[in-house]
Amino acid sequence: MVRTWRLPADIGAFALTRDRADAIVALRSGLFRLGLRTGDLAPLAPPFDPRLHRFNEGAPDSHGRFWLGTMFDPIGPPQAPPEPARLHSFTLGDGLHPQPDAAEFHNGMAWSPDKTVFYLAHSRRRTVSAFPFDVGNGRQGTPRRFVTTPPALGVRDGAAVDAEGGYWCALHGGWCLHRYGPAGRLDRRMRLPVSQPTMCAFAGRDLDLLIATARSPDDPPPAPRYPPDLRQQARRRPDRNGTAQSAPGAREGAISAG
Repeated sequence: MVRTWRLPADIGAFALTRDRADAIVALRSGLFRLGLRTGDLAPLAPPFDPRLHRFNEGAPDSHGRFWLGTMFDPIGPPQAPPEPARLHSFTLGDGLHPQPDAAEFHNGMAWSPDKTVFYLAHSRRRTVSAFPFDVGNGRQGTPRRFVTTPPALGVRDGAAVDAEGGYWCALHGGWCLHRYGPAGRLDRRMRLPVSQPTMCAFAGRDLDLLIATARSPDDPPPAPRYPPDLRQQARRRPDRNGTAQSAPGAREGAISAG
């Protein structure tokens, strides 16, 4: 059974609350709590300037913080060059807090299996960085360059990490997923039947099923605004299992109260 919740603005990310009764949704107009049974929206935090930016990427860490990336996506014709906006973190107890990193186009969030490395893509700059990460307090250290993508390979989009520490990333426009080892070396290219994959995630009881979603090639560029029926999905059996944080609805991937 498929259920749809209609929202009043572009959605960039969502995460379930600990009790699974609600979702925190990141819209262009701000952060909201969505009642999954009622469909009611309650405002939680205002956005940055919604005329220029919107939330584009989000993922919860194992301590219940919701990390949110941004995208320069002006309403109407752009009047200025792309402007970076900050990475944010959110909890129901502490609210929305800006973080040091800034980009015009955040993507590709994931954590290493031991939660000591946080991966984050800057899609416009075609890079992925690996940040030392203290999961206890949510602080990031000085990042190192993890991967750089040549333009011909497509744009870095959503990501997941497997149990061996491999970083899987969707290549939007590249017809594939890439897997990189912990040192940043490409060791697998998984061809897909869709040209514009947007996200990958591990699923199944043993986290041995890799699911990729994709934007329909018929969607008008450059800013996708597609209804659910234009989504495409591909499934593959990788030779490695995922981590719990990569599984949709994983208990440790929920939003906590503080």
